[in-house]
Amino acid sequence: MTRKYLIVIAFFVGIIAGMAREQLTMPISSRPDQPYYHGIRGRDNIALTFNVDWGEQFLPGILQVLQDNNLDATFFVTGKWSRKNPELLKKMAQSGHLIGNHGYSHLHPKQLSREQLIELIKKNEEIIFRICGKRTDLFAPPYGEVDARITGIASSIGYKTIMWSADTIDWQRPAPEIIAQRAINKADDGGIILMHPTEPTLQALPDIISTLQKRGYNLVTVQELIGAKP
Repeated sequence: MTRKYLIVIAFFVGIIAGMAREQLTMPISSRPDQPYYHGIRGRDNIALTFNVDWGEQFLPGILQVLQDNNLDATFFVTGKWSRKNPELLKKMAQSGHLIGNHGYSHLHPKQLSREQLIELIKKNEEIIFRICGKRTDLFAPPYGEVDARITGIASSIGYKTIMWSADTIDWQRPAPEIIAQRAINKADDGGIILMHPTEPTLQALPDIISTLQKRGYNLVTVQELIGAKP
């Protein structure tokens, strides 16, 4: 094979490699009306997320673990919970954590009309804004209910719909080691780990953080994970 042909082959190999690298850094969801199950790949980032509609007694401990490890997480809170726990919500926001929208109350989105779903999101947005002065634009649907209609409605009012790649199912309150195993075994580049404020989750959190960091992952907010602007 002549040198000329080798140069041509090397040129096209370089193009293909560049396209592959570019693909790795593309968001899994490239359309605004599609849910995010992952963030951008190729950065070794993972987001820890907590859906909050109860469990406030364990949140101070969770916040302390995050502070001890100098980490920011993402908390998707409901409006009803926020109204009952304004100081705790303020503490989350002031500590640097990202506040997301989990709906005003924990209703089934698939059972709501367009107008009801918009109210579910926007009513909570106003409550969160009044309490901590931050607008939300990330929506985690209650019960994880999602379809094209739900994401389309959320997108029409400026929201990205956030799902997960690893569900710890910690609301069933299994042993801490089970929660840690579920989070760690499904952890991957650009992944989103779903948790709730339970006692075994609090106990499992240090192990989850330590193991993921030892594997070379950076723990970031969902906003950073998907490359969204503040």
